[in-house]
Parts: sequence; structure tokens; C-alpha cells
Amino acid sequence: MKLISFVQAGRSAWGVVRDREVVALTQVWPNVIAALEAGVDHIAQAAQSPDAPRLPLADLQWLPPVPAPRKILCVGLNYGRHVAEAGRELPQHPSLFPRFADSFVGHGEPVWKPRLSDKLDYEGELAVVIGRAGRHIAAGDAMAHVAGYTCMAENSVRDYQKHNAQVTPGKNFERSGAIGPWLVTADEVGDPARLEVISRVNGEVMQHGHVSDLIFPIPELIAYISAFTPLSPGDVIATGTPEGVGSSRKPPRFLAAGDRLEVEIPGIGTLINMVADEPATQPGDTHG
Repeated sequence: MKLISFVQAGRSAWGVVRDREVVALTQVWPNVIAALEAGVDHIAQAAQSPDAPRLPLADLQWLPPVPAPRKILCVGLNYGRHVAEAGRELPQHPSLFPRFADSFVGHGEPVWKPRLSDKLDYEGELAVVIGRAGRHIAAGDAMAHVAGYTCMAENSVRDYQKHNAQVTPGKNFERSGAIGPWLVTADEVGDPARLEVISRVNGEVMQHGHVSDLIFPIPELIAYISAFTPLSPGDVIATGTPEGVGSSRKPPRFLAAGDRLEVEIPGIGTLINMVADEPATQPGDTHG
């Protein structure tokens, strides 16, 4: 199944994709997290109801598949060649940092190049969505806790990322990343190690990696993360980006307004976003 979230009548809604339509299921569970807590089998059963509303897919404003996860944890430097292009040594443990939900937009929505920086870098990644809660999950049991997978344009504001040893500021500018277009359930994907991650800017391939090359595979990531924090349905784990990022190119290639960014994972889908300049003023801005 493909699960998507979208805006309907000014409010967040969600459903299951059926061809060019969405079977809306907000009336059954208020959001994707509540549905994942009930279980993928129950979602599939609800999607068969003839009474469920059906909406044209083309008319929707897309949100991230899980619009408000309890946790978004991202892994840095998890492909060997990316470690090499960054001039770093292979890590002994996963390098983790948090992302905030408002730093992401959904498929088709503009990604903002921050007004404070000209160094917005693209980073295509496979993201894992948790379906079953757990703590101290063994690597051998980890895949049973996965609901599915989606594409992520994780992206980084490189100068703010390198202000100090903590990368959090450069990873959390508002609307600087994207997730989507949908969550594909694990039963349709099979072994995620067979997947590829491809990033394009204006149609040019910039990154092409294989998930089988992860330094820390998905089961090890889940085991490591769940050792220090509980994982809950809807939590997102971004598995890292392959080599080819803009900051390592000569000359560097950063994103600018008008660029078209695509993250394709065959078997999952293609996440497409245009880049736009962050508006000069926004509601809530405060100037001292």
C-alpha cells in the first residue's frame, strides 16, 4: 500500500492511494500515526470499504506522509564514499541528529533556500517509518518494527551546519527539506538493501547510491537508536545520503531558487520539489 497525507478543507487528512485516487480514511483514524498504531492489516481492510470517500490524486496538496512524527532521527556519514568525500574517518557508531517536523514539506511543495545562507545542499535519502513501538530492539527483530519507507530530500545548510560540532542548526531551517511522496508499506518493498537512491538537480544525476552500501544497515540503526530512546509508530529514521553532495564538488553546487530537486528510489517513488527563496517576511517574524 501507499499511504499519503494531504490537506483537505484546510485540515490534515490521509488515505491510501488506489491508482489515480486516494481512499480517504481520516474518518476511521484521525492521522497516519493512529492508523499505524492499529496496524497495516487493519488499514488495508479499511481501504476496501465501499463507503470510504475517494478523491482525485492530482488535486491534492501533499504533506509529508507522517506530518507530525514524535521523532525524526537522521544518520550522517552512513555511506563509505560519502565519508571519504567529506574527508572523515569511518565512524565506529552511527552519527545521529534530530530534525524538526517543520523543517520538511511534502511532495510538490517548494523547499526554501534560507534568506541567511547561499549554501543549501541537496541530500537524497531512504527514510524508514516505524510501525511497531519498541525499546531495546534486537537487530534480528528490527525489521518487524518497520511500517514502510519513503523518499527524503534531507538537505543541509552547510555554513550553519559547520558553525560548531553540533550540526543541528544547519539541519533544521524551516521548509529546507522534503519527505514523500508517500509511505510504501514494507510488505511491498521486501529487502530494502536492494534499493537505490538517486538525486537529480534540474534533471542531472548528482547522487546514485545503493542501500546495500550502508555502513550501518537499517536493523543496526534501529537497534542502536532504540537502545537509548523508545521508538513509536510514525517515527522516521533517515538512513544517510550517498556521495555526490554539492558541497564536495569542485566548484561547489548549492541549490538556488528555480532549481528542481528530485529524489528517486525505484520501488518507492520520486519526490519532486522546486526550490524557492525564503520569503523576506513571514507571519510571526519578530525584529528587535
